[in-house]
Amino acid sequence: MREKGQSITILMADDDEDDRMMAKEALEDARLVNVIRFVEDGEELMDYLCRRGNYADAENAPRPGLILLDLNMPKKDGREALKEIKGDPDLRRIPIVVLTTSKAEEDIYRTYDLGVNSFITKPVSFESLVEIMKGLARYWFEIVELPSQKKGV
Repeated sequence: MREKGQSITILMADDDEDDRMMAKEALEDARLVNVIRFVEDGEELMDYLCRRGNYADAENAPRPGLILLDLNMPKKDGREALKEIKGDPDLRRIPIVVLTTSKAEEDIYRTYDLGVNSFITKPVSFESLVEIMKGLARYWFEIVELPSQKKGV
């Protein structure tokens, strides 16, 4: 368990630079103190989580307390990364929220079957994104109890 008010790293996997910047600004507008880090595709996400390559140093890749995952990314898409994360005993406890443009019912069912914690369709307006970030933060960082961020605990 974590102490209330403790900052948790958010890791966002999204190939769209505009969406990444909007999410960062929305977190700032929502006055959240959480650190947000970004990766651009599923392969980079797995490198970050497994501390490979550019992310071998734990200082540069703190274990996230929440992953925001886009489904449609190059190299390895979000569905493949989700399956890999939820199949790994060291990673499966990290909550994952799909944040995607997809509204396809197949994607909703498939991601829940793979173990996603929430599925959110990206809003069109910045104001709506700020409201979503506020709601996510309140739920994931104030209401629910998350497992320890220590590996293997």
